[in-house]
Formats: sequence, C-alpha cells, structure tokens
Amino acid sequence: MTPAQVERFFATLAQANPHPASELVYTSVFELLAAVLLSAQATDVSVNKATRALFAVAPTPARMLALGEAGVAAHIRTIGLFRTKAKNLVATCRLLIERHGGQVPASREALEALPGVGRKTANVVLNVAFGEPTLAVDTHVFRVANRTGLAPGRTPLAVEQGLLRRVPPRYLPDAHHWLILHGRYVCTARAPHCAACPVADCCDFVR
Repeated sequence: MTPAQVERFFATLAQANPHPASELVYTSVFELLAAVLLSAQATDVSVNKATRALFAVAPTPARMLALGEAGVAAHIRTIGLFRTKAKNLVATCRLLIERHGGQVPASREALEALPGVGRKTANVVLNVAFGEPTLAVDTHVFRVANRTGLAPGRTPLAVEQGLLRRVPPRYLPDAHHWLILHGRYVCTARAPHCAACPVADCCDFVR
C-alpha cells in the first residue's frame, strides 16, 4: 500500500465510522482492563455475557479480590480458559491494591507486570482509557495489516511497529478500532467480503 492509499484507507473508514469504540461493555478503567484480560481467545459477545453479572457484584479490584478465584470462575465459566483467567484476574486485583492504590496504572511497564496482561491488553488500556496512540494487534488487526499490504509482518510486534510507522498520526487514536471492526465484519478470515469492502481499491489482496 502506498502512502496515498494508506491515507485513503483510513479516511474512508473514518468517514463511515467517525467514533469507533470497543464492543466490550465496561463502565470504568478497571472493568475495561478486566474485560480485555478475559477476552483472550474469546469473543467480545461471550465476554460481555459473563461480565454483566460479574461486574454487578465486583466492579472494583477490592470487591473482585473478595470474590476470590472460585467466585470469579463461577461467573466466567462460559469463557475459554476460565480457571486460568480467574486466577490471573484475582492476582491482578491484588497487585492493583498493593502497588497502585486500587487504580489501573497508566504506564506500559506497570500494566505488563500484572498477571495475564500482555502487550496487546496493555495497548488496549493505554489507547482506550488513557488516549495513547497505540495499536493493539489481535488476530483481526494482524490479518488485515498483512492481507491488505497496510503493514505486513510475521509477528504481532512487527505488525504493530509497521502500523505505527505507516498510519498517519491523526488516525492513530482510533486506528486499532477501525482495523478490528474491519477484520471482524468485512475482511473476515475465511471468506473476506471484498465485493462489499469500502476500501477494496486500496488493498493489495484484490489487485
């Protein structure tokens, strides 16, 4: 993709969806962190169904910690890897209380030190909660970046670094939302909807 095509790609997505947002449901930075932690290898729909009841009884790190691993697991058992995720979420809550006064930290280093929080999760929190121009590379973003020629790379980190170099700065705050939604609903894994794609004229895949 040439720089002009990259500009047209994001301008088109921005025009179609000026204010993109995560499809995870949350009401606080802590709930966002918890939801993203739980979303690994799970759909946003399945996470939202589980967290609706979980967040009703444990909307803070202290209340989540008091619920304990078994209590958390009982609420999220419909999500894949729920036992490991319950363990990580409770351990994360303990560290939030012990090290950060019960608040979600705004630094990558502190976020990635929390159990179950990797670079992708940290990027989502930094971008969505704290407004940093970061890009979380999930399977959708990885596929779209490689398939379209936007920022080819063999690893999520390589794709992330390529996107940070190529995406015009004014689009960076919302870029990962546009890419996730495009990958989820248009540039799908097995049968991309190229005929209905609004950015097909920018894409290496269809040329």
